[in-house]
Amino acid sequence: MRPVAFFMPAILKEVPIMSDSLNLHFDVDGEDFTSAGRASVQVKKTLQEIGLSSEVIRKVSIAMYEGEINMVIHANGGDADVNIYEDHIEIILADNGPGIENIDLAMQEGFSTAPDTIRALGFGAGMGLPNMKRYTDSMDVDTTVGVGTTITMNVFF
Repeated sequence: MRPVAFFMPAILKEVPIMSDSLNLHFDVDGEDFTSAGRASVQVKKTLQEIGLSSEVIRKVSIAMYEGEINMVIHANGGDADVNIYEDHIEIILADNGPGIENIDLAMQEGFSTAPDTIRALGFGAGMGLPNMKRYTDSMDVDTTVGVGTTITMNVFF
């Protein structure tokens, strides 16, 4: 993969970055429900500054937001890493939560294990994983019950 120059004025004070990728890391706070979505907003701003298409930005933002919300609701937070390459964006969401017992069931639209308190807030409708898959070009779920889940998604452009 050949190097790409990114200009990130708001983040790196107009210093061009020459690299195989641009890497962003976020700690998703599972204790603060109101902070869920901050990482996806920052990623959206970064992708806009880079000049990627609105379609790519929309797909990444939706998948990222759904993943953040899932980590807050189900896993008490986790880590979100976004790697921006010349031809695609890789999103890696990792948590130390309870894991997913039945991935096939969890991938069904409308299936949710969110508690009633979360549903009362308007979340937990069972669209998180299906939307993450819908808005990415590839998605891999690596989960172990009692250990946690790592989801890797890619959006190509």
